[in-house]
Amino acid sequence: MLDNLTRRLAGILAKLSQKGKLTEDDVTELLREVRVALLEADVNFKVAKDFIARVKEKAVGEDLYGTLSADQTLIRIVRDELTEILGGDNIPRLDFGSQPPAVILLCGLQGSGKTTTAAKLAKWLIAQGKKPMIAACDTQRPAAVTQLEVLGEQVGVPVFSKMDGTKPPAIAKEALDRAKHLMHDVLIVDTAGRLTVDTDLMDELKQVHKVTSPNETLLVLDSTTGQEAVTVAESFHQTVSITGAIFTKLDGDARGGAVLSVRAATGVPVRFVGVGEQTEALEPFYPDRMAQRIIGMGDVMGIIEKAEQAFEGEDVENMEKSMKSGEFDFNLMLQQFKMMRKMGSMKNILKMIPGAATMIPEEALDQVNDKDINRIEAIILSMTPKERTNPDIINSSRRKRIAKGSGRTVEDVNNLIKQLYEMRRTMKQLTQMQSKMGKLAKKQGMRDRLLSRRNKK
Repeated sequence: MLDNLTRRLAGILAKLSQKGKLTEDDVTELLREVRVALLEADVNFKVAKDFIARVKEKAVGEDLYGTLSADQTLIRIVRDELTEILGGDNIPRLDFGSQPPAVILLCGLQGSGKTTTAAKLAKWLIAQGKKPMIAACDTQRPAAVTQLEVLGEQVGVPVFSKMDGTKPPAIAKEALDRAKHLMHDVLIVDTAGRLTVDTDLMDELKQVHKVTSPNETLLVLDSTTGQEAVTVAESFHQTVSITGAIFTKLDGDARGGAVLSVRAATGVPVRFVGVGEQTEALEPFYPDRMAQRIIGMGDVMGIIEKAEQAFEGEDVENMEKSMKSGEFDFNLMLQQFKMMRKMGSMKNILKMIPGAATMIPEEALDQVNDKDINRIEAIILSMTPKERTNPDIINSSRRKRIAKGSGRTVEDVNNLIKQLYEMRRTMKQLTQMQSKMGKLAKKQGMRDRLLSRRNKK
C-alpha cells in the first residue's frame, strides 16, 4: 500500500533529524524531493503542486528556520497536510438513513473489483450488526451474477438476481421491495462495469440510481489506474453524484497516488480500501492513519484493532495458561496461526509498525510469505490428534508418514518439532524468570513496609 511513496518520504524526512538547524534552502530542496516522490507515485500533478505550496507556506508561517525543532515541525506540517488531502479528521460515517433498508449503490469501471467488493462490504456490514442483501444488477458480464451468488454464499448474504432478460433498473426495484419484505436493513446494489465511460451504460446507471434513491453511491476504483482515476471519478461524480470511493488492490504493486488525488480533485472522501483477495480484506479508511503510514510513522491503532478482532478473550486466556505451564503443543500452534490469519497478511502487519519503512529492507519485506505458514499447517494437520498433543511419541516412522502426508520432507518435519521444543524451553524460562521477579518484588515490598514502620517510630 503506497510502499514506494512511504519508503521515499520516510527516507527524505529522516534526513531532517541529521541537519540540526534548517535553512530555507534545506526546506526548498527537501520539498523538491517530496514533490518528485509524489509524482512518481502517480499523484495528480496539480494536487502535488498545491500540496507543496501549502507545506511551504505553513513552514514560513511557523518560522522554523534556524530552530532546533525544525525537523519535527516540518514533519508535523507534512503529516497534517497529507491528512487534509486524504479527507481530514472527520470522514462522515455511512448514511444508513432512518427508514430501512438503506441502499448502497456500487459503480465503477469493469475490472475494478466491484463484484468482489460488494461481498466484502456485505461481510463488513454483518460485523457491524447489519443484515445486508445484495442485488445483482450487472447483466453485461456473463459470469457476474454467478460470481456474486458464490461470494454471497461464502459470506452468508442472500443475493437477489434475475436471469430472464429483466433490465437492471427493474431488478434493482424488485430487489429493494424484496429487501423490505424480508426486513433486511441494507441493500447493496452491484451495477455493470464499464470499459470506458460509456453513455448508454451511464444512462442505465442513472435509472438504477433513480429507482433506488441510494443513501450512499460508492465508486469502486482500481488503485493501479494511476492518474486516470481522477478523470473516472469526475465523470461518475457528474453522472450520479458519488458520496465516496473504495480503492481496491492496494496490497499489490500499485503506486497508489490516486488515493491522494481523488479526494483533492473531487472532494469525495475515500471510505474503504481493499487490501487482499479474501472477503475480509476490506478496511475502513482513516486519513490520519494513512498519512502517518505514508511518512513512515506506522499505524499502531490499526494493529491494536486487528489484534482485538483476532484474539478472543477466552482463547487467549487458555493459551496463556498452557504456555505458562510448559504444555505448548501443536494444537496451540495451530490456534496461534488461526489468530494470525484473522489479523491479515503478515507483510501488511509489518508495514504498520512505526519506522518499518526505514528499518526493514525492502528485500526482507518481499521475502515475508504467508505460504510458509500454510506449509507448517500442512505438516501439523498430517499428524494424528495424539501426536499433536504429545509430540514426544513422534518417532522415525511417524515422521516419514507425516512428511509424506503433508508433501514435505522429513527434514521439514524434524525442524518443526525442534522449533516446538525450543518454544517450550523458552516459555518455561520466561515463566521461571517472572516467578523469581515476582518473589523479589514481594520481598522488596515487605522490606519497604518494615523500613516505613521503623521511620515512623
